[in-house]
Amino acid sequence: MAENRTFTEDELKTMQTRTLDLLQAAIDAGDKDLAKQLAQRMKEEFNFLHDGYMFWVAGLQTYIYNNHGIKELEAAERLSHTIEMNTVFKSTGEKPDFRARVEFAAKAMHGHMQAMEIKEDDEKVVITMKPCGSGERIIEKGGYEAGLATVKERHAITYGFENMPVYCVHCPAVELLVVEATGELDMVRLIKEDRKHGSCHFGFYKDAKDIPEELYTRIGKTKPKYDR
Repeated sequence: MAENRTFTEDELKTMQTRTLDLLQAAIDAGDKDLAKQLAQRMKEEFNFLHDGYMFWVAGLQTYIYNNHGIKELEAAERLSHTIEMNTVFKSTGEKPDFRARVEFAAKAMHGHMQAMEIKEDDEKVVITMKPCGSGERIIEKGGYEAGLATVKERHAITYGFENMPVYCVHCPAVELLVVEATGELDMVRLIKEDRKHGSCHFGFYKDAKDIPEELYTRIGKTKPKYDR
């Protein structure tokens, strides 16, 4: 047995145990204070990886754009999101109903661990994170001052905006892939050009016919013709 120890066996066992398991044990034991502490710890652990990967991706996007231009950036986005759709979001072939699509999106966005507001009117449901847990969060954490690129030119993967934060091009890129695969938009980003805190909204129209035509034209696509 080693004599020069820093940790006890119990400390090592606790450190190697997933925070989720410790949290569930604290709940089972009725220790509310410890459960709250562990819940906060689990959030901090998650955010460490979440933000690390977020800046890693944005850094790779910056390299591609700065060295190879917007066409290669679009190609990279198309490849990565096609793989993502065929694995993480693999479809059974049947489009879920409206309610299921909204619930799935809300569940996915909770993964960003940000405050969320959801509103519904007769036409649509709109989900807003405050801030958006990736694009706006990078802006607020100073990523672009630290060297991340903004896409200068107007393009389909910038929604026609100038100086689009490079990380945010994944949103129009995904919409392009959805239209090309299905013929119409599904979840649409209702985004303002200034992209300030809480300005990026995720909209679900109850009837695809009601999706405004400009949400197609901004990504270089044509809205389908519907028989009304």
